[in-house]
Amino acid sequence: MELPQMPELMGVSLLLGLLALMATAAVARGWLRAEEETSGRPAGQKANGVPLDKSLRSKKQKQQQHIRKEKPQQHNFTHRLLAAALKSHSGNISCMDFSSNGKYLATCADDRTVRIWSTKDFLQREHRSMRANVELDHATLVRFSPDCRAFIVWLANGDTLRVFKMTKREDGGYTFTATPEDFPKKHKAPVINIGIADTGKFIMTASSDTTVLIWNLKGQVLSTINTNQMNNAHAAISPCSRFVASCGFTPDVKVWEVCFGKKGDFQEVVRAFELKGHSAAVHFFAFSNDSRRMASVSKDGTWKLWDTDVEYKLQQDPYLLRTGRFEEASTIPCRLALSPDAQVLALASGSSIHLYNTRRGEKEECFEQVHGECITDLSFDITGRLLASCGDRAVRLFHNSPGHRAVVEEMQSLLKRASNESTRQRLQQQLAQAQEALKSLGALKK
Repeated sequence: MELPQMPELMGVSLLLGLLALMATAAVARGWLRAEEETSGRPAGQKANGVPLDKSLRSKKQKQQQHIRKEKPQQHNFTHRLLAAALKSHSGNISCMDFSSNGKYLATCADDRTVRIWSTKDFLQREHRSMRANVELDHATLVRFSPDCRAFIVWLANGDTLRVFKMTKREDGGYTFTATPEDFPKKHKAPVINIGIADTGKFIMTASSDTTVLIWNLKGQVLSTINTNQMNNAHAAISPCSRFVASCGFTPDVKVWEVCFGKKGDFQEVVRAFELKGHSAAVHFFAFSNDSRRMASVSKDGTWKLWDTDVEYKLQQDPYLLRTGRFEEASTIPCRLALSPDAQVLALASGSSIHLYNTRRGEKEECFEQVHGECITDLSFDITGRLLASCGDRAVRLFHNSPGHRAVVEEMQSLLKRASNESTRQRLQQQLAQAQEALKSLGALKK
């Protein structure tokens, strides 16, 4: 028997060694891959914190940046009476205000901006807005000046008022410039509302304790009102600029008159009258456009409409005109808006809105889950044809169909008593316009 040649034996040995090395490498790769899957650390990274492979790190950073840039999904809402949705804000809207000339709507949000919208675009497909930046802060409340050339905001972090002046540019737009100094800090509790008198004579700020301050336009406090209501839930200036009112823990609404002399100099603040009739705390109240009517909603589960066109100096009290049920108010705080003509009452609880006819006290419309968050503000425009609400990143505008129905009812009632032809023709025209508006909205009752 012959033994194999030496070169052949070496070749076989080398081949076997090579196969063994390949098998060992394959096993090592499998072990490293298994370790990466269980530990979450790439096999190329050492336990002592040596940086990841550049390509892996770059890919991970891009994924994280993509996640950060994704905006939260906008709340979707549809309804046959929805007129428009204004969606330019990137943060939740806390307050809005229609200008006295009816041309603009101001909104403020926690995205550090105030936006000024053109109301003539509301029923168009595109909704234009101009942006004013709130430097190093954001506004929680906003109000137009009576001449619509400025607006004031309450600063969330600064706890004070800031004034912005509006300057019209040649292209028709505006530039917004904050005044050099903010108002001094005077409130010790969070501020719940601000306002400017339509006469331009004073500014009001109210905090959640029992304090309401009356300021002049230069930032000087003219008077301090202690409401003695345990806490303030709401406060506002009447459209006639004569009164300031507040509500809170007590079952009434207190109203004061802000008095000025014939030369426009401030004199005093005196108690005028109270709205008494609720049996529990009052959540909210509102004035009609002529200040002759007020509405209130209470924790007792009712809303009330009042005639406030009284001679309070002769000890005359407001008259209660209507009481309606609103059970939601007994469990959660509510907001209220009264149409300019006091014919329609809007109540907001949570993210829903309910519309009532104040002549009959009946609910006529209900909008459920209007916003992705609780409604923060509710207001009719100066014509009363639209109702605006906010609560997330959008303002939603609704056609006021109960308002058109109220006009139909009123015109039909007046026609029965009309004595001359010219009056009848005028009433007939108004009746036809209201009926046509209802027909176009698909809300004409047969």
